Amino acid sequence: MADLGTTQMTLLWASVVIGIVYLLAAVLANISQRGMGWALGPRDGMPPEVNAVAGRLDRAWKNYLETFPLFAVAVLLEAQAGHGSGLAPLGAQLYFWGRVAYLPLYVTGLPLARSGAWTAAMAGIVLVLLACLPGL
Repeated sequence: MADLGTTQMTLLWASVVIGIVYLLAAVLANISQRGMGWALGPRDGMPPEVNAVAGRLDRAWKNYLETFPLFAVAVLLEAQAGHGSGLAPLGAQLYFWGRVAYLPLYVTGLPLARSGAWTAAMAGIVLVLLACLPGL
């Protein structure tokens, strides 16, 4: 892998890869349930129902879309701030590993564990944001 400079930037890159995994998992599950005609069509009206796993994969993808922009902006802000706080690499690791754990935990239906992974990822974002402040 190319040198991305910091742990935070490396994990930002890796989080984009994880995002692709989330997207592909949701897309493939939905196509397998709804069929290629639905996937290639205009998708007007209500979509056909899907099973629990396909629904969870779709919701996990949407949840990823809610958190990733916050993480990306936090990492970019921290890089610009240039304070070199130890909180930033820790926060980036919490976000990344929380998101890695979130998908299988959600798919298997483990609500408390899934919430723990989400909380770890959100705590990671907060730590990266705190690292933007001077003196931390």
